[in-house]
Amino acid sequence: MSLSSMTPLPPDHRRCIGKTDPSEVLVDAVAAKTDDTHVVAVRWPRTHRHYTSDSGSYAPHILTESIRQALALISRTAFEVPLSSRMGWQAYNLSATADQLYTEAQDAEVLLTVTHTRVTGRKRGSVRLTAAVEATRDGRHLGSAQITYSAHAPAIYERLRGPYADPLAATARALPASAPVACVLTGTRRAHDVVLTASSTPRTWTLRVDPDHPVLFDHPHDHVPGMVLLEACGQAATATVHPLRALPTGFDTTFLRYVELDQPCRITTTYLTCAPGGPRTIGVRGTQNGQTAFTSRVTVHPLPAGCRRTDGAQRRP
Repeated sequence: MSLSSMTPLPPDHRRCIGKTDPSEVLVDAVAAKTDDTHVVAVRWPRTHRHYTSDSGSYAPHILTESIRQALALISRTAFEVPLSSRMGWQAYNLSATADQLYTEAQDAEVLLTVTHTRVTGRKRGSVRLTAAVEATRDGRHLGSAQITYSAHAPAIYERLRGPYADPLAATARALPASAPVACVLTGTRRAHDVVLTASSTPRTWTLRVDPDHPVLFDHPHDHVPGMVLLEACGQAATATVHPLRALPTGFDTTFLRYVELDQPCRITTTYLTCAPGGPRTIGVRGTQNGQTAFTSRVTVHPLPAGCRRTDGAQRRP
């Protein structure tokens, strides 16, 4: 199945994806193979203001964002999750293929095969879903992911979040964006893409939250979005192995608590595995108010000497 053989996404379905800026919608089309399996066509722009690098490559989390959009679309169109329900991830496991993250003169076409292995309704309108994703590009394996996520009806979400349920009020209370660490440490292109602030303790940072970021905060949120937390995991792992130039391609992440916008969140890392010349595994933990909010095992791959930056892989030979 290719993008040319699929029906383009109807305009009203774009509302399901959760992006205010139409240019940030990556999904182009969706087709059902079975009741539980859908193929989603995604188009990655040749250059993206956040997810592409100067060296001619995509950052791995463009695949994460593609998956997030695909799940939001499928859950609302195939499983009848209302648009008013508030969605969140509990667990996310991603393994991406570094050498498939190259950019070319034209946009990249990616196919996501999404299979929901569990869709469980709960009382009063909550739904818990589990999905497996296989991503290909030009017929080549691009990555695999497993996700557990949920959707809560507004009344349940408001009880769950209490005074933090209102996105506008929560965003207004957000702490001022603190100073970013150097881009060379995190593998990012620009200072405003950095989500870490330095501390005096080794392998420890404060989460840097900027509600004005045009991609990570496309609209007001009542808590720090999961995409920001995953960015923090990748950037912290990259900074941990510095000056080794490395690309984070694997994330085994558990989200335990909401991370609030008006309170500091500490990010710490530990070495879990460190094979000479091979991939490293870095443990990342986010703590807020003395409680663990999320954890991740991040796999980073050393980059070849020819790569100019640490935020992407080399072009395809």
